[in-house]
Amino acid sequence: MYQALAAGGWVMPFIVVCSVVALAICIERHFALNKQQIAPPHLLATVWQQLRAGGLDAQRLKNLRQGSPLGAILAAGLANRDQGREVMRESIGEAAGHVIHRLERYLNALGTVAAITPLLGLLGTVLGMISVFAEITTHGTGNAAVLAGGISEALLTTAAGLAVAIPSLVMHRHYSARIESIVVDLEREAIKLVDALHSDQKTEYDP
Repeated sequence: MYQALAAGGWVMPFIVVCSVVALAICIERHFALNKQQIAPPHLLATVWQQLRAGGLDAQRLKNLRQGSPLGAILAAGLANRDQGREVMRESIGEAAGHVIHRLERYLNALGTVAAITPLLGLLGTVLGMISVFAEITTHGTGNAAVLAGGISEALLTTAAGLAVAIPSLVMHRHYSARIESIVVDLEREAIKLVDALHSDQKTEYDP
C-alpha cells in the first residue's frame, strides 16, 4: 500500500485526503438524511389534533419547532396562522429554505471531490509521464522493463482518482435525489396545514 502511494508521487496524498473527506461526508449524510427523523409520518395529524383540542401554547410550539425539521416548518406557519394565508405561506417558505439549506450541507464539498479527483489523477499521470520521457531522453529505450514500470506507476494516480471520483459522484446523486424526495414530502405536509387552517372545505383530519 505504501509503495503504491509513494509511486504515485506528491499528488497521491491529496487524492487520499479527498477520499477520506468523501467517506466522512457520506457517513454523516447517511444518518442526517433519515426521512423518519426529518419528517415524522404522523406529526401533522398530531398537530392538527392538538389544535382541535384547544390550540398549541408557546411551550408546545417550541417543542414542535425543536423536534424535527418538519416541526420547525409547521411551527413557523402556526406562529403566523392568524395573519392570513399568504403570510403563513411566506413564513413556511422561509423556514423551509433554512431546512433545505441544512439538508444540503456538505453536498457541494462532495461534488467538488467528485470533480477534482480525476483531475488530480490526470495531473499525477502527466507528471509521471514527463519523468518517464525524461529518462528516455537521458538513457534511451534500452531497458523496456524499466520504462513499462515507470508508465505503470504514472497511471496509478489516474486509477486512484477515478476510484475516488466515481463513488463520490454516485453518492452525490443519491443524496441529491433523497433530498428532493424529502423536500416534496415537507411541501406536501406544509400545504396540508395551510389548507386545513385557511379553507372552508373539510380536511382529511376532520371527523
